[in-house]
Amino acid sequence: MRDKFGLKMDEEIHAAAMINHPGGLVRIRRNDRLTIIRAFADEIAALPDVNSINVVVVKRAGDTSESVFDRGWTALIQRFENTLSHRNFPGPANPDERGVIFCDSTDALLNRLLRRMRRYNPIPNQTQFGTGYRNLQVKYIIEDPVHRASAATYFIQVVDTIAFLLYQRGVPSTYMKSRGGRKYFNRLERILCKFATPRHPLGIVIR
Repeated sequence: MRDKFGLKMDEEIHAAAMINHPGGLVRIRRNDRLTIIRAFADEIAALPDVNSINVVVVKRAGDTSESVFDRGWTALIQRFENTLSHRNFPGPANPDERGVIFCDSTDALLNRLLRRMRRYNPIPNQTQFGTGYRNLQVKYIIEDPVHRASAATYFIQVVDTIAFLLYQRGVPSTYMKSRGGRKYFNRLERILCKFATPRHPLGIVIR
């Protein structure tokens, strides 16, 4: 990408901005910026021992930014916890498997949410357990989330690209639709964590 398009090693791959608000990357043609995103998706899909848990939050009447944040992160944390506890991630199935969250710089909301879920995490009962809820406390995710600036870590740029392509799958922009970008998320199928939900062929959790 550096040699072919002039993308510098210290320049952030921020997918949505690269398409519509490229800033200094305006020197790279728009079609080439889209090619960079597509090529990056293919590189992500080729990474060994990687799984992507994907959550889509459907906004409801009366939703606030905090309620959307809470619903999305709760679903993601629960699926991360379940995949850890059942040892369904690729790679060695270690009996002491644990996880930690590295995230884009948010605020204290996420820390408070995870601490609350360690004490109280109500899950609706499945049929065999009767009606009501079980309190399945989060036990496999250690420490508070580690907040990082996305420009400083390739891992969060990977997650940002996956999230952008997932959004374009459901609500594509005119430009992405015209260039076939709506289908780019499917290029990631090899790494999608389909254990997250049996209700969707690509494991996408809808909340």
